[in-house]
Amino acid sequence: MQTIRLTTAQALLRFLSNQYIVLDGQEYPFVQGMFTIFGHGNVTGLGEALEYDNYGIKSYRGNNEQGMAHVATAYAKQRNRLGIMACTSSIGPGALNMVTAAGVATSNRIPLLLLPGDTFADRQPDPVLQQIEQPYDCTITANDAFKPVSKYWDRITRPEMLMNACINAMRVLTDPAETGAVVLCLPQDVQSESYDYPTCFFEKRLWYIDRQAAPDRAIQKASELLKSAKNPLIIAGGGVHYSLAAKTLEGFATKHKIAVAETQAGKSALCWDMPFNLGGIGTTGTMSANRLAKKADVILVVGSRLQDFTTASKWLYKEAKVIQINVNTMDAHKMDALVLKGDAKATLKALSVCLGDYQTNHDYQQSVAFEKSQWDKEVNHLYHTPSIDGKLSQLEVLGVLNETVTENDTIICAAGSLPGDLHRLWKSKKPKDYHVEYAFSCMGYEVAAGLGVALAKEAEGVQGHAFVIVGDGSYLMLHSELVTALQERKKFTIVLVDNSGFHCINNLQVGNGSQGFCTELRFRDKNGEYQGKTLPIDFAKYAESLGAKALKANTVADLKTALIKAQDYDSVTLIETKVSPKTMSHGYESWWRVGVAEVSKSKAVTEAFQKMHEEVKKARQY
Repeated sequence: MQTIRLTTAQALLRFLSNQYIVLDGQEYPFVQGMFTIFGHGNVTGLGEALEYDNYGIKSYRGNNEQGMAHVATAYAKQRNRLGIMACTSSIGPGALNMVTAAGVATSNRIPLLLLPGDTFADRQPDPVLQQIEQPYDCTITANDAFKPVSKYWDRITRPEMLMNACINAMRVLTDPAETGAVVLCLPQDVQSESYDYPTCFFEKRLWYIDRQAAPDRAIQKASELLKSAKNPLIIAGGGVHYSLAAKTLEGFATKHKIAVAETQAGKSALCWDMPFNLGGIGTTGTMSANRLAKKADVILVVGSRLQDFTTASKWLYKEAKVIQINVNTMDAHKMDALVLKGDAKATLKALSVCLGDYQTNHDYQQSVAFEKSQWDKEVNHLYHTPSIDGKLSQLEVLGVLNETVTENDTIICAAGSLPGDLHRLWKSKKPKDYHVEYAFSCMGYEVAAGLGVALAKEAEGVQGHAFVIVGDGSYLMLHSELVTALQERKKFTIVLVDNSGFHCINNLQVGNGSQGFCTELRFRDKNGEYQGKTLPIDFAKYAESLGAKALKANTVADLKTALIKAQDYDSVTLIETKVSPKTMSHGYESWWRVGVAEVSKSKAVTEAFQKMHEEVKKARQY
């Protein structure tokens, strides 16, 4: 057997550079690059390998470990999981900074390869700087914290262990049913140790995504259920995108005349003006989708994990029989569904054949058309409703932005009230023009994701601009990869909506009996409360100090001009908009369960608890 002597780190890069994913006969190089923040634990091992023989894996310098891992997650999400970026960190705090990002990737079913440095396997200098020590178990390090948020976790304590670990890592990363964060912990001594690796380990390896439709038995039963339904509804989840099934879904809905509602991950699967697209579903859903969901007797779910915002805490369509098309067994069984375990595209095609010429009746189709027309009027009204204090309203900002972007552009968001507004109101024009992370809804994802989407568009040769829309609270959480974008000369536009606080959570407080507590960006007053003046933060000046272009927009006309200017600049541009608080959209015939105090000194809180308790009785229990 022919061998080659390499360090563990060198062997890892050589292996990763030759992995390909295959879908529908097309090969995609899988690992496209590696984000790095070097420190002790990776700089003299993996760092040496990247510097002197990276096998074509390009290095990107991150500025915060969580941020760079968000870039990688956004990159893989935008590329429909057909290409990834790996991330490496030092030990201790550097590694732990990536735990949140691992949670984002795993909850969103996005492949993310993390390579945190680790303590010495031989323990000779034990304990080292930044090491966590546990007197009851010396094998535990900070990297064990990744286990709850990972789909595969391993620690490479000998160079030869790398081979088995790499195969398992790729197995999970390329599996549509099981993908998520994969963590390979690399002790700093082992990274630099050498081994005679068999050369066959480094040969080109193809990982196939084979499309398999659900079994005929299940498809036949689903067909019978749909034909018996008076008010069917399709819910499109992220699996529609990852299966490249957007056109298939459009054809299915058009042929059988069934309305479609979209989850956050599924949004943009259909163009907003497609006749049977009712828009977002659930707690942040549209009036039209939620009204039909309440009446639905059969719901066909395509590739969704059915989280509580999609189901309105299992309150919205509690009487409906659920059919779930999903490659993931756990997701497919949720809400006591009829399981159609299989690829979304293949299963939709098979189900359509089984349905034959079936179409919903004329009254149902008229009802769908009416509800859609009413909602379209509501969106136009909201987009053009100014605030009462002379500032821009949050919805005006969205309206101008929606009118500006083209079908090749992408809107990016993650947390606060903006994802709800986008889910309800954004008019998607083309698949993947909408990129909202709402499984973890991670504050601080947005700016990093702007870079990830820009890199993904570049890798795919797609013309178009990335637009990040982010609240001031989420922006302050994490925006360090703005500097990485400047360093890499990648451009995108950040529209910063400043309402001086966490007003999404403030709304949640006030709606459940609070008077508003510790959620606004205000000075502490003489009474010790955060009731003073709002903090006069100049976000534009701050962005300029980092090297970005910055503009301010205080009117609709200003914003239109700024958005055009931003696309002409050759770098990241931040547009600061001061908006009036409480100018977001609100729920449309939906509900969301939160834990309200059963006893309280506040009468408003106890009343909110009673209301919540009554709504729980109306919800589905499993």
